[in-house]
Amino acid sequence: MKDTPMISDPVHDVVISRSVKVRARDGVLLSVDIYRPAKDGEPLPGPFPAVVTRSPYDTRSGKGPSGQAGNGEYFAKRGYLYLVQDARGRYESEGDFILLDQDGEDGYDVIEWLAERPYCDGNIGTQGSSLRAWNQNATALLRPPHLKAMWVNQGGSNGLTSAIRHNGAFEMRWFGWAVTNGIHAQEAHADPAIQTAMVRNAEQMYDWFCRLPWSEGNSPLAPLPKWEKWALDMYRNGDDGPFWRNPSRNFAPYRDRSADIPTVYAGAWYDSYARASIENFLAMDARASHQYLMMGAGVHGGPNFDNRLTGQVDMGPGATIKGNLERDRKQMMLRFFDRFLKGDETAWVDQPKVRYVRMGGDGGKNAAGQLLHGAKWVADTQWPPTGTQPQDWFLQPDTTLSRDTAPASAPSTLTYDPAHPMPTVAGNVSSMTQNLPPFARMMRTGDPITLRQSIVLQGAADQVTHDGMFAEPPYGDLADRPDALVFTTAPFEQETEVTGVPEVEIFLSSDAPDTDIFIMLQDLYPVSDTWPTGYRLNLCDSIFRVRYRDGFDSPTMMEPGKVVRVRFPLYPISNAFQPGHRLRVLVSSSSFPRFDPNPNTGEAIGRHTHTRIAVNAIHHDPAHPSRLILPIRG
Repeated sequence: MKDTPMISDPVHDVVISRSVKVRARDGVLLSVDIYRPAKDGEPLPGPFPAVVTRSPYDTRSGKGPSGQAGNGEYFAKRGYLYLVQDARGRYESEGDFILLDQDGEDGYDVIEWLAERPYCDGNIGTQGSSLRAWNQNATALLRPPHLKAMWVNQGGSNGLTSAIRHNGAFEMRWFGWAVTNGIHAQEAHADPAIQTAMVRNAEQMYDWFCRLPWSEGNSPLAPLPKWEKWALDMYRNGDDGPFWRNPSRNFAPYRDRSADIPTVYAGAWYDSYARASIENFLAMDARASHQYLMMGAGVHGGPNFDNRLTGQVDMGPGATIKGNLERDRKQMMLRFFDRFLKGDETAWVDQPKVRYVRMGGDGGKNAAGQLLHGAKWVADTQWPPTGTQPQDWFLQPDTTLSRDTAPASAPSTLTYDPAHPMPTVAGNVSSMTQNLPPFARMMRTGDPITLRQSIVLQGAADQVTHDGMFAEPPYGDLADRPDALVFTTAPFEQETEVTGVPEVEIFLSSDAPDTDIFIMLQDLYPVSDTWPTGYRLNLCDSIFRVRYRDGFDSPTMMEPGKVVRVRFPLYPISNAFQPGHRLRVLVSSSSFPRFDPNPNTGEAIGRHTHTRIAVNAIHHDPAHPSRLILPIRG
């Protein structure tokens, strides 16, 4: 990490204006807390620039690494106003909470209200992760005059193609989010019986996942009818249409409206928004100035940029912002805002347009016995990085993967039973949790949420099922299941870097009218003294509901035995395969509970009445060259 110029120092005290009410354009009162620079217990007159975060998670959450109290004090001590707003219908803000709806209008109204305060100088930025990132992009579409910069950390882009629905499948994490966060719905706060019911339902989240389809009054959200409605709307709206034209959940149709302001799009390879972070950057970099992309090696949540552990894999000391690019992530954000809100030309100098973590290069174990995969930050002027070229790797009938087209051959088949889908071991998930029921010696607090456990591990892990996780026996390598196929390269003779967005083109047939295709790329570690059974490291994946092969607005059923073509992108990745390692493509038709299992019946999305087993065939011959398209960086 090279020497960098000084930035804003913590020179102020802090006072907080609590529960200030801002009237939105429709008359609803939105509640905000404002952290202000102060001296001797009194707020300073300023005027100061400001950073705004709008959150569904309670403005008064703690001082931990992601707590808004910690962020507020950090920025206010350094000469900023820091405003955090309770999202509409959450905690102390009025109105109805509808996930990803009306975010742009509320953001505009809060920013422009703040700009009129005499202690604000009118230079306002936004920052936040997850839903606090979605609402930044939605606000930028309305171009608030005083919005001058954004740090968009791990937010969505097009909720139909990824992050809510995923190429036709539903990302089940949103059901988990709705139920566990519904415990703190305003209706639950007002009625202890509702809150108790929601707590109990959150303790049985996985069981509820297994009871699809949900319907009105037959879901864990039944105590909260308004929440149940928007959750079922997301679940049932598989086709493109008016539901996906809401600019709070799909920015793609409206990019040309977005404000031309400096923006950092920060994502991570194992985040649930990895694809969206890059899509946001590419769309805006083509038409706006001062656009930056950062892709770390971690999982969901801004503080994880300074955490080298990704799931069960240690990415090493080179993977963090801390100690490599900057003192820590907050200081990097501060430099960005000092440059574009305070006008300090020395604060953000010679910053590369693109920074990403290239994983791979170690292969040992850390002190805890976990895989030490290794990683380092790389800078570039563009995405995909310079020197990246696509290479075709063809699926072969002998289960290999090679640069040669496949010979004439019979297809490979898998049998997919929606009642017993392939379990998700680990991957790009967030909010995939359930509450733990009370247990002996548990310390009770005023918070009805006790403890949560992960149903699916966020991040990377050996792709092997085992006792103690949410999976049925027999346990073992996912590749050994009857609903999975694998195709594997020969060992690499030299280091081979894959950086970018892999794609697949699959030719398939089925005896069912509709089914899914799930693809995962793995870095296959060789058997060694360190790893006696090898290690099957998940890199990236994606799923596609085959009825949408002709377009998400044109669902088309399959004819039994007829071969169809499906092409779709996987999530982005950067990984250097070491000599002796192999790349393995795992093919299945499910990954549960990350995605809702396709019932194979062709019925209306989210309203199926039964399920059926499907025999799915992957074709690999000269007329049907199923392939993986790899972005190889030379």
